[in-house]
Amino acid sequence: MNAQLKFRPVSFSWVAIHPNPKGVVQFMGGAFFGTFPTVFYRYFLRNIFEQGYTIVALPFRFSFRHWPIAIGLLKEQDVLTEEIIKIANKLNYQSEVYRNKENYFWIGHSLGCKYITLLEFLSGDEWESILLASDVNTQKQAQQIKSSLQDFGIKKPSIKGQKSLLIAPDISDTQSAIPKPLSSIAKFLDGVGLGVLPTRKQTQDFVDRSDLFNLTALISFSQDAIAGSQNDKDKSEEVQKDSDVLWLIHELKDREFPIVHQEMPGKHLEPIGIKIGNYIVDLNPLDKFIEPVASRYLEPVTIRFLDALDKRQQSK
Repeated sequence: MNAQLKFRPVSFSWVAIHPNPKGVVQFMGGAFFGTFPTVFYRYFLRNIFEQGYTIVALPFRFSFRHWPIAIGLLKEQDVLTEEIIKIANKLNYQSEVYRNKENYFWIGHSLGCKYITLLEFLSGDEWESILLASDVNTQKQAQQIKSSLQDFGIKKPSIKGQKSLLIAPDISDTQSAIPKPLSSIAKFLDGVGLGVLPTRKQTQDFVDRSDLFNLTALISFSQDAIAGSQNDKDKSEEVQKDSDVLWLIHELKDREFPIVHQEMPGKHLEPIGIKIGNYIVDLNPLDKFIEPVASRYLEPVTIRFLDALDKRQQSK
């Protein structure tokens, strides 16, 4: 049976169901472009689909409160699991793979990576004690998490056994969400408690104190001025401090299973692109804008990382 990429609306997401899936890839992109993932990330998602994965494209939701969005992804996964099984059976597609949550992958680009990171943190048994010990201002966040879990009907949040690929991760907070010329507004919002929560520093503390993140891979780009790159180790202390890529590499290299990482040429919006003939148009006039399909390496590396994470998960 030939696999043809066809996205259909299911719940709050777009789903392309593979007739003979070996796994499910749940994708969330960055701000703006991630609002229309089936358009702006179409070439990237098509390549993954053609390798045998059912694709769930989760539209990006903008908010300064990141916990409810992350927890909402768990509820969406539960709803989609049942709906995809129904649709697959109706189409006479294979459906058994959807019943095992260890067949599910998460891929994030840019800010989408932060939500996946928060889900991984919540999967640990000690998430509440870690959260409360990390900052004097996290009591309200703990209450917000519990309230969101109750609202979504989730007793125990967990993506344990599910693999994560972070592409150009942006662990955003208020300062990065608001343009630098308006940095005074960001400071004001943080000062009155209306800024991004959790903050970048808090998120880093959560990851640092967690014993999870053993099924995590990272793809970075050498000219990424937003998420940073491994090249930042040779730059100023200020640049190093702001580099989420450099921080994640350092933080996760000594886990039980060290982070799988590769850096390739490109800028922050490298995953975005639409195939026109033998070229990829990346819709970014400030970048190369167009490149030959033959010179694009992101998708082969992504497939290789998914296979590597799957083998790692099976060996645990």
